Amino acid sequence: MATMRTPIESGVPDNKQFLHPLMHKNYGNWKYHDRPRPGVLHHVSHSGDEIWTVRAGTQRQMDLFTIRKLCDIADTYADGHVRFTIRSNIEYMVSDPNKVAPLIESLTSNGFPVGGTGNSVSSIAHTQGWLHCDIPGTDASGAVKALMDDLHAEFIQEDMPNRVHLSTSCCEINCGGQADIAIIIQHTKPPKINHDLVANMCERPTVVARCPVAAIRPAMVNGKPSLEIDETKCMCCGACYPPCPPMQINDPEHSKLAIWVGGKNSNARGKPTFMKMVASETAKACSNLSCAATT
Repeated sequence: MATMRTPIESGVPDNKQFLHPLMHKNYGNWKYHDRPRPGVLHHVSHSGDEIWTVRAGTQRQMDLFTIRKLCDIADTYADGHVRFTIRSNIEYMVSDPNKVAPLIESLTSNGFPVGGTGNSVSSIAHTQGWLHCDIPGTDASGAVKALMDDLHAEFIQEDMPNRVHLSTSCCEINCGGQADIAIIIQHTKPPKINHDLVANMCERPTVVARCPVAAIRPAMVNGKPSLEIDETKCMCCGACYPPCPPMQINDPEHSKLAIWVGGKNSNARGKPTFMKMVASETAKACSNLSCAATT
């Protein structure tokens, strides 16, 4: 028999080594699932084993203190077994039914709402915003915080007509998540070009090719090679900025933003659509969604 090769550290890791022992034992052998209360899933296997999963909402970007706090709660009530969902929820697996209520109390008292199951509004899937991107119209994390503050009751209860997934995205062309309702921010004014810097900082053919609507073309401005924008074609996406920083899309004086509801990557249960339902339009002076929504 051939010797097994050493696994390469890429691709999807084997998750079974991290499962709760009862989940690993009954993998694929579940008899039924139910929900005793919002935020709690109850799994019963054909062997008679039972396990409870408690789901709580967390922020997507967490500091070390928060991570340690969540792990301390897991060590106390869940034998150290946790997992994160794609919507930034954390789930604790508990085999002792007497630990479910204390676990919920500990999570709630530490600011982690328990919910997001059944007919509720789940945590919002969102992009990283200013943490990693150079053309966002807003910081998605701040937008999610403002939205979920208002939707807290819909997260911890199951009173919606159906399950609702939301997503937010910082612009209209890059990141995004599938959802029933998508909320995105779009720039509404073309980039402001600093013609004095284009020749020294930009590869003009690359910038021209990057525009998705062919709105950019080479030009001579004040005797220097530069670029110009056909504003009748420009969709204000900001794709030209990364290869050419002098084409500033986030201009402190000239930028304007629009909030679109029902836009990119919606719907989770139907064909994705790109609806132009402008909820608000504001000057760049408002730096996040919650500010923009009040103007």
